[in-house]
Amino acid sequence: MDGKVFLGGGGVDYGVKQGLRLDYANRHGLIAGATGTGKTVTVQILAEGFSKAGVPVFVSDVKSDLAGLAVAGTAEGKLHEPFMKRAGTIGFDDFTYEAFPVTFWDLFGRKGHPVRTTVAEMGPLLLARMLDLSEAQEGVLNIAFRLSDEEGLPLLDLKDLRALLVWVGENAPDLSLRYGHISAASIGAIQRQLLVLENQGGAGIFGEPALDLSDLMQVDADGRGRISVLAADQLMSSPKLYATFLLWLLSELFEELPEVGDPDKPKLVFFFDEAHLLFDDAPKALIDKVETVARLIRSKGVGVYFCTQNPDDVPEDVLGQLGNRIQHALRAFTARDQKALRRASETYRANPRFDTAEAIRDVGTGEAVTSMLEDKGAPGIVERTLIRPPSSQLGAITDTQRAAVIAASPVAGKYDTLVDRESAYETLTKRAEDAAKEAEAAAEPEPQDDREFENARRYGGGASSRRYEPSGSGRGRRVEKDDSFGGALTEALKKELRGTTGRRIVRGILGGLFKAR
Repeated sequence: MDGKVFLGGGGVDYGVKQGLRLDYANRHGLIAGATGTGKTVTVQILAEGFSKAGVPVFVSDVKSDLAGLAVAGTAEGKLHEPFMKRAGTIGFDDFTYEAFPVTFWDLFGRKGHPVRTTVAEMGPLLLARMLDLSEAQEGVLNIAFRLSDEEGLPLLDLKDLRALLVWVGENAPDLSLRYGHISAASIGAIQRQLLVLENQGGAGIFGEPALDLSDLMQVDADGRGRISVLAADQLMSSPKLYATFLLWLLSELFEELPEVGDPDKPKLVFFFDEAHLLFDDAPKALIDKVETVARLIRSKGVGVYFCTQNPDDVPEDVLGQLGNRIQHALRAFTARDQKALRRASETYRANPRFDTAEAIRDVGTGEAVTSMLEDKGAPGIVERTLIRPPSSQLGAITDTQRAAVIAASPVAGKYDTLVDRESAYETLTKRAEDAAKEAEAAAEPEPQDDREFENARRYGGGASSRRYEPSGSGRGRRVEKDDSFGGALTEALKKELRGTTGRRIVRGILGGLFKAR
């Protein structure tokens, strides 16, 4: 279909081709439906269609099923005959099996190229969401980020943030006067949450080399858009980490890409699977950010497609931005389910041939109720659509196949080696070491000149002589007088450092930073 991504067949006998217009594909979309109704296959065939049209795609693979995009389907097996029958039903005459250009990514670096960002790029709002911080703790985190900028302390990885938080805690009395109260309890809570994040494997997300967004927007020599597949099966065990990372990626695309208006086709299509995880218990500030990104990122040429079980999982302000809709079956077993079903059906432009609510309830696996944007961005009439079969392999691939794809990737080797350049941790550690050396040097007695020492031995004199000075009461007291001003200053520093205050200064500088190791 020229200018469209072919979805499947509609109409009475499913003979009318249904498609998603490329010039409206950046108006975002929704793919919803109960578990097992065919959402993943719909995402797969959309990714294939966009790739053929020269549009790069990013998709998260929560069940390892979408890895099959990298391998051609086969005429061997039990799926071939049903696929061919469905292709004939919907008029998909040029249906063939083929593989697509895929780049595998993995936050943990196991099933794809490592994906990293820096702590500074993540920012305090998203990091607070990832760590599930309270309002007071988020305030302390904001202070730390502010000080990072003011003090020239780059935050690249988690050890940088840990060291900076220790420094903030050590200097809390002075900093509180400038930025507000900084409690040791809040810093301790943040440090504990950072430890939890590290235990979940999240430390590997932060560092360099950071992800270059252009690597997600590549087009192959044959004109097909590359499909970036994020391995998210293990990541799903840390839902806040998963959702926050994808939101960060969207935010980076929004901030970095130039305005393009309404292009003939998107520069990138982004599929956000298990989208409900983004909104579960999310603070209003975060939901507002998602709404802002969804509303404005289309002018950057990026289309965002939320995949979830129920349209109710997406806040109304965000749902209103999703013009292209593919609704698989919703099961109405409870009163709440029935209410959700009615609300979902009311958002579609009615078709006189059938009742929308009944169609959403009754469509079978691999079938959906669809509504695509038409001329001037108007929603199309709702239609029952039989989704086309995928050309690539349906389901997971082997480890050997995955390794071969990774080795042949255009970014092979670019992100494999972690770079740890000088940043906040190294700077603060050096400051502490320098302060320790100065303190140690100040505490040591200065060596006397050899001749001065010999005179002191022979004649009983020396660098300093004792005399009596009258006290305020008139009684004499014995004091030491140094021969030079520098010597007097040194003696004063020695005395100060030998005292309790001096020990506290040195301990305060050193103690916390070396714990950060």
